[in-house]
Amino acid sequence: MANLSVVNVDDEYPALQLVKQYCAQIEDIDLQNSFQEADVALEYLKENRVDLVILDINMPEINGVELLQKLPYKPLCIFMTLETQHAVKAFELDVVHYLVKPVDFETFKRAINKAKDFLQFKNSTEPEEKDFIMFKSNYIMNKVFLKDILWIQGFGEYIILVTPLKKYMILDRMSNFEEKFQAFGFIRVHKSYIVLTSHIESYDVKNVFLIGGDKIPLGRTYKAVLKNHLGK
Repeated sequence: MANLSVVNVDDEYPALQLVKQYCAQIEDIDLQNSFQEADVALEYLKENRVDLVILDINMPEINGVELLQKLPYKPLCIFMTLETQHAVKAFELDVVHYLVKPVDFETFKRAINKAKDFLQFKNSTEPEEKDFIMFKSNYIMNKVFLKDILWIQGFGEYIILVTPLKKYMILDRMSNFEEKFQAFGFIRVHKSYIVLTSHIESYDVKNVFLIGGDKIPLGRTYKAVLKNHLGK
């Protein structure tokens, strides 16, 4: 994988220096430039495409949200800010992570690694090549390996992605998730349940039994689709 190209924008010089020090400690990171003036950064970014921008939000002249919205392309973004009230807007802009200062090195590194994962996820054209999916939950991008997904359950405007260790609440409809990730081997077995076909051990007239021992309901209208998909 090529180096992750990065630009950092923050009106505070010490914050720029800290990010520079952090980036120097992480492999495959190319910090191409740092800017204290957001308007100068905007002009640079219009002419120079990068993979990731690390932005403060409250800056004079142009704030970080406005800067991101003014770009003619959509780079990955990590917000690093003292403010917490912009998290909802960050979610709407599909940022990779929202970090509240002060940020220690390990937290910063995890955010960078998520950006790397997401770039890999976007650039991989074949679903068969991917062993994980990425999605937004709790205002940040999350990476979950396919082998760890037990099932997905729908609740109106939200879905719950269930793993052995954690449940993720995602603002999305079942139909959208199904369409987005169907190529990964997900199948709908009930109006409120989606499961990976590779995790199905057996089924009967009412339930789908998973390899790990769990069971989820099987809707009558989905039985024929499941039978056809599994070939039995």
